[in-house]
Amino acid sequence: MWAALLMLLAVVQGLLVMLTVSFESSRAQDEAEAVALEVAAETKRQVTRGIQDLQPLTWPAITNLEWDVRAEQLLQARRELLRLERRGPGAAVSSLAESRYGPPLFTRLRRSDVEPEIDTACSVARRAAAPAFTRSYYVPFEGGAGVEVMDLCVPLLSEGRITGFLVATWSLPQLLESALGAAPAGRHELSLVESDGSRLARAGTRRGLGVYVAERIVDLPARSMLLRADSSAGRPSLIPNLAVALVLGLSLALTVLVLLLARDFRRRAQAEAALAEALAFRKAMEDSLSTGLRARDLDGRITYVNPAFCAMVGFPAEALLGTAVPPYWPAERVQEYTQRQATRLAPRPADEPTSPLTGGGREGFETLFMRRDGERFPVMIYEAPLVDGNGAHTGWMSAVLDVTDQRRVEELSRQQQERLQASARLATVGEMASLLSHELNQPLAAIASYASASLNMLEQPDGQTPGLLREALQRVGEQAERAGRVIRSVHDFVRRRDQHQEPVGCAQLLDAVLPLVRLQARKSGARIELDLPEAVPAVRCDRTMVEQVLLNLARNGIQAMETATPLAQRVLRLGVRQRHARWVEFSVTDAGGGIGSEVAARLFTPFFSTRAEGMGLGLSLCRTVVEQHGGALEFESPVGVELGPESCPGTRFRFTLPAAGLPRS
Repeated sequence: MWAALLMLLAVVQGLLVMLTVSFESSRAQDEAEAVALEVAAETKRQVTRGIQDLQPLTWPAITNLEWDVRAEQLLQARRELLRLERRGPGAAVSSLAESRYGPPLFTRLRRSDVEPEIDTACSVARRAAAPAFTRSYYVPFEGGAGVEVMDLCVPLLSEGRITGFLVATWSLPQLLESALGAAPAGRHELSLVESDGSRLARAGTRRGLGVYVAERIVDLPARSMLLRADSSAGRPSLIPNLAVALVLGLSLALTVLVLLLARDFRRRAQAEAALAEALAFRKAMEDSLSTGLRARDLDGRITYVNPAFCAMVGFPAEALLGTAVPPYWPAERVQEYTQRQATRLAPRPADEPTSPLTGGGREGFETLFMRRDGERFPVMIYEAPLVDGNGAHTGWMSAVLDVTDQRRVEELSRQQQERLQASARLATVGEMASLLSHELNQPLAAIASYASASLNMLEQPDGQTPGLLREALQRVGEQAERAGRVIRSVHDFVRRRDQHQEPVGCAQLLDAVLPLVRLQARKSGARIELDLPEAVPAVRCDRTMVEQVLLNLARNGIQAMETATPLAQRVLRLGVRQRHARWVEFSVTDAGGGIGSEVAARLFTPFFSTRAEGMGLGLSLCRTVVEQHGGALEFESPVGVELGPESCPGTRFRFTLPAAGLPRS
């Protein structure tokens, strides 16, 4: 036993020393990582604030005198800025200011020697319309000293055009010193290095030993640098501190019995505390949930409900626990729910497919519950098996969500969508009022003429009067029927009815909107061409909504040709094709000027319109209607519409509807 104890203590002491050394090393490395991260972030913040401070010098309205004053103030406030230049479009320096806290920069090194770097950075700034840094370079001073600097090129904008540049020279050592701030860098050497490892600038009172080194990338506008933090601490000794030595000494004096008793007591206390904490946490969590929780045993009796479930159904927990037929089941559905519960609780083979209604899977199912006051409300139930600590199945846990508000919101959304669609139809008919008045004037004028002729013939006692009178009355009837057809076509389109989908022939959809389309085409001088093969099947759709989609697309195509297309080339093609066994494609192609990229990006945005009198709802509602049918609405422009020897850009809108699986009617 003593040999075993000594061996155990030796192993423990060795592990303790190893872990302590590893911990000290990790802590030193983590400290270097934290310092590098903080200083890198602060460096980037200093550069960002410096660029913000440069913005007043880029104002187009600033005079040379104001620029000189502001530049002098900025150089005094920010020591890392050494030189400011205001340049024109040709890179000629128009104003110049240098820091007074150091010698002049370009005495031994000419400014023209670094102009290529500045030109490169300004080219990048011009393309990106944003500040850009040059690569760093060394500027020597008199006496052998020098400083590593970088130039920042900021474009000067006026009314969206670049009128010149502001070039600011930054001192990398000063930038690093200003970034130190309150960072815990007393034990670290900080330096800015290039990607090849060459050091550009350093800060810190101590030299690093190269044992614990951390590096972070500092992203600057159009340029990146590497910030390195090198700790001055070396590798830890075998016993790094006094506390470890004391622990090692005291641990040798402990007896096996004390170790066993302390370990056993600690484990018991931790287990009891963890159990109490877990129970308290679970109780608090379940009581704070807005989701109802219900647990049932294998016989279907309720064993647990949380406060949210009691508040949902209106019954206290005492009235629910132990019941197999709970009081929140509607009386007219008790038998149905009892059978469903028996099906869910019945044992099943392991390889039998599962579903939410048979007690398997995690998908929810919707049902109807009853509150204590008799109100019925819909709920969504997610159910999962309850398993005890031994892995035995002991019951079911259900999560119950009251979806009354969700169903109410869905109904309000549906009603709002219907109102928007009705408004769009009314707006469409309002725009066609002038066309209808023109179309109805002709039959009404003919009716008036024939009626006047009939009255004149009645006053003449001529033997031919009955035949002529009959012919005149027939013409009156024909013209009245013509006017009635126009009115009925508009009435059928505007009339609001409940949405329902039914098999409809493609020809019927086109025939329903052609009278209104031809009214618009006749006013614009456009021709209508149909491309409807005989073998196209019927589609399953809401007829009124799809007719509105066809009418909106056709009217948009006719209006697109009114200004950009010569009169002889105004052709609107309505086509139908079966592109897939399940889908039928409708297309509306015009010979207009096409759709630009800026308009195309916002084409389906609600309330966006290129016409001053447009509402901007047409295409948005068209896409909504098509997607409600499971299809897709898309467009292409230009499509290169061929019209004789000439070609127009044109636009083609296509949308798909599900085939009804029935022969074409």
